[in-house]
Parts: sequence; structure tokens; C-alpha cells
Amino acid sequence: MGALVGLGVGCGLLLIWSAFALPRGDRPVPRTPGRTAELLARAGIADVSVTGFVLLCAVTGVATAFVMQLVSGTPPVAVAFGAMAAWLPVATVSSRARRRQREFAEVWPEAVDNLVSAVRAGMSLPDALAGLGVRGPEPLRAAFDQFALDYQVTGRFGESLDRLKDRLADPVGDRVVEGLRVAREVGGGELGRLLRNLSGYLREDVRTRSELESRQAWTVNGARLAVAAPWLVLLFMSFQSEVVHRYASAGGVLVLAVGAGLCLVAYRLMMRIGRLPVERRILS
Repeated sequence: MGALVGLGVGCGLLLIWSAFALPRGDRPVPRTPGRTAELLARAGIADVSVTGFVLLCAVTGVATAFVMQLVSGTPPVAVAFGAMAAWLPVATVSSRARRRQREFAEVWPEAVDNLVSAVRAGMSLPDALAGLGVRGPEPLRAAFDQFALDYQVTGRFGESLDRLKDRLADPVGDRVVEGLRVAREVGGGELGRLLRNLSGYLREDVRTRSELESRQAWTVNGARLAVAAPWLVLLFMSFQSEVVHRYASAGGVLVLAVGAGLCLVAYRLMMRIGRLPVERRILS
């Protein structure tokens, strides 16, 4: 009896030890995309690797710094413009992501109305979603066409919805997809009413956001021009060697560093004050 108890205790201790001593690489750890990967997904270019995107930023910065060094012959000026050029791909992708999200927000009410019509006509929920790849709004057709292919190949509605969410990378899309998932799991008796309420809310949100963006557009653009103006002046000065060489001294480097810091702080402050509330993705 004592040997049996000892064997049981030993097995228990062995299991506890293996739970903590197992290398982390052998454990199924869920991976969440980094900020760069999420930005690429929101911009609709998830096929671009993070490594390739970072390499593009580095090459752009180095090439610009090299050209500015040839033009101005002043290393601090070349480094300043190289840093701005390295950030240019990030700014371009961020602008593309915001534009894509605005396009999705404008067409989601129409897509939801199409779903309501399909459900009323007696179509199943997967068929109604697949139909958006043909008769849905143009910006959403590719994603729902791929959903139809995924569902046709696997026959798994939940997994196809997860891939659809990853492909859209859109907060409104997350809300629609999760509502459809819940409706599918609980029977969908209130699916039509849910979709109609969601469509009305989305239209009101788009109308309100459009009014606010149109009112603040001139303020934001003016602030961006004010931040860019000193660097445009410096760019034109780079073609005058006797003037721009003054920035090669310690005082010139200090002026460039302080100016860059102030411009960065002012720009970030302006964007924080003027930005509208951004909806976050759910269950992504």
C-alpha cells in the first residue's frame, strides 16, 4: 500500500514538473500580429511581409540620405532627410489604411441591406454571405468571394468567418461577422432585425463622421503645411552650398535636432487633438 501511494505521489510530482519544465517552444502559444503586420493588413496589403516592408523603409532612407549628401555635402542635413524618407512608406501605408477603412464604412450599410434581402428571400446565411462576392459593394467583393471559396472547400462556417475577418481587418467588419456568428449559433431568429438595426446605426455613424471630417479637414491640412514648411525651405537651401554648410557645425546640428523634435511634438499633438474616436477591432 505504501509503495502504491509513493508511486502515485511520484507520478503527480512528475506531471507538475513537466508542466513547468516543458520548453515554451513546445507549447501552443497563440500569436498576435505586431503593429506593423496589423497596419499592413488594414491597408489591404497583408501579403507584404513585415521584413520586406522594413527593408523598403531602410533602403528608402539610405538612398535619400545618399542623394542629399551628394546635393548638399552636409551630413546632418542628409541624415535628417533620410530619416523623413524612411518614414514615408509608413505614412503612405497608414494613409492607405485610413482611406480603405473609410471606403468600407461607406459601403457596409449597403452590404448589410443585401444580407437582409437575401435572408428574407430564404437563402441560408453562408449563401447570403457568398452572394456578396457577386452583388455586394465593389470594395468588399474580393473578400466575400474568397469567403465563398473557403466555405466551399472546407464547409466550416466558423473558420471561414475567421479568415474573412483577417482579410477585411476592419472594425465594422468584425462587428458584422461576430453578429452573424452568434445568430448562426443560436438559430438566427432575430437575424433580420439585428441586421436592420446595424444598417441604420452604420449609416448614422458614417453621416456624423463625414460631417466632422469635412469641418476639420482645412485645420488639419493647414497644420500639416505649417510643419512641412521649414523642411521645404531647408530643401531649397540645400542647393546653396555656402549656406547649408553652416548646419555641419555643432550649432547647426543642435538647430536641426531641436527643430525636428519640435515639429514631431507639434504634429503628434495636432493629430491627437484633431483626431476622431477610432473604433477598435473586437475579438481579432
